[in-house]
Amino acid sequence: MKLVSYTLKKKDSLGIFYDGKVYDLKECALGLNLEIPGRMRNFLRGGEEMMDKARQVNTAIADGKITSFIEDPNLKLLAPVPRPTSCRDAYAFRQHVETARRNRGVPMIAEFDQFPVFYLTNHNAIVGPGDVRVESDHFLKLDFELEAAIVIGRRGKNISVKKADTYIAGYMVMNDISARVLQMEEMKLNLGPAKGKDFATAIGPWLVTPDELEQFKIPSDSGNKYDLRMTAKHNDKLISDGNMKDMDWTFAEIIERASYGVELRPGDVIGSGTVGTGCYLELNGTWALEAKEKGEEFTPIWINENDTIELEIAGLGVLKNTFLKRKKDRSILAKKKNQ
Repeated sequence: MKLVSYTLKKKDSLGIFYDGKVYDLKECALGLNLEIPGRMRNFLRGGEEMMDKARQVNTAIADGKITSFIEDPNLKLLAPVPRPTSCRDAYAFRQHVETARRNRGVPMIAEFDQFPVFYLTNHNAIVGPGDVRVESDHFLKLDFELEAAIVIGRRGKNISVKKADTYIAGYMVMNDISARVLQMEEMKLNLGPAKGKDFATAIGPWLVTPDELEQFKIPSDSGNKYDLRMTAKHNDKLISDGNMKDMDWTFAEIIERASYGVELRPGDVIGSGTVGTGCYLELNGTWALEAKEKGEEFTPIWINENDTIELEIAGLGVLKNTFLKRKKDRSILAKKKNQ
């Protein structure tokens, strides 16, 4: 089942995406004498009871018993969870971490293999598919990061790895958009990331429930992995190719760590971290080393104004964003003192 949040006539609503069409979940449920909230946050608070009702609607659509879908061309998809209760981003792919450190000439961190880590980012800056407007400073080495993400479906604290996968309401594509000049400057102070990350994180295009991914599941004692290809395109050019099964830390392990002494809540979003080759910070470093070995010049590549990034995960859809500059130019870098 694929769940979407969408806006139409200035109203945000919850829907089911089926066979290329969006069905209003609340309205379709009423036709089956079921009550379902009209927005994602309240729906997720209803836990498994609401999921069961949504599955009944989805089955009725699949069986042809519900045929009323939304045909309005003004419908716009939002982030599946437009206003998450929180947003964490982890560091699950060893290839990405190791390669990025190698490119900088520093050794791999032993602690990476001991426990999963994450940071809390700005849950109020979540965006969905479509245009993303950023400030001029963000375009200084603006980068994408190809990730998977989960949404928590029920409350839990001190959750064990063995039970953690049952807390996942669904999976999405995530773009952990990064302004590298801002990020690299502030992280020299060993705090963050902050302004290099907190302006926008894209998720979407829909929330895919775990049952739909059953055929791709790779179960283990440390939680489920999924054999799902992950790719990125920049202005239609393929630049990254990986697989979600290569996560060295599972979402179950990340949930166990995140919930230690802390209650996770329905609507919390957790990203996987960047897949190997899944950002320009890593790719530029690798390409620069290769060019140096050949005695060639290399110019780093970043996202420019009006560029489009398409992130795709098999089974989870394509998250497409175009990056635009805000009309009024502001610079936080110009505010630096004592230069």
